[in-house]
Amino acid sequence: MKNMFTFLVPAALLAATPIAKQAVSTKEAPSAAGPYSQAIKAGGFVFAAGQVARDPATNKVEGDVKAQTERVLKNLSAVLAAAGTSMDRAVKTTVFLKNIGDFQAMNEVYAKFFPGVPPARSTVQAVLPNDAALVEIDVIALQ
Repeated sequence: MKNMFTFLVPAALLAATPIAKQAVSTKEAPSAAGPYSQAIKAGGFVFAAGQVARDPATNKVEGDVKAQTERVLKNLSAVLAAAGTSMDRAVKTTVFLKNIGDFQAMNEVYAKFFPGVPPARSTVQAVLPNDAALVEIDVIALQ
């Protein structure tokens, strides 16, 4: 009985240990503009931080909502690629629009990045952290 107890205690401690998390970073997308990671890999998922349409080469946010949606999704694609996954493994996105009236224009571009089974999605109107930003999107994907 003592031997069995000796085995169960380490197993219980191992089960209670939190799963490690790993930061993801790539120069193919804008660097984090604050104390956060571009993405985190944990528990079989990749949690990508929200991206606005900052061009990684110029660090500028430019264009209408269609151009910005394209840039945002390219940035997220680069982050997911750095994590070893892709947009077709996305399971959830959140879209933040400066103006909800831009929904249809954003949606036209968004659909091109998810031609198969699209992820679940929430879309809300929000105040964005960059005055020029019209859209921000975050994503959760399978590793």
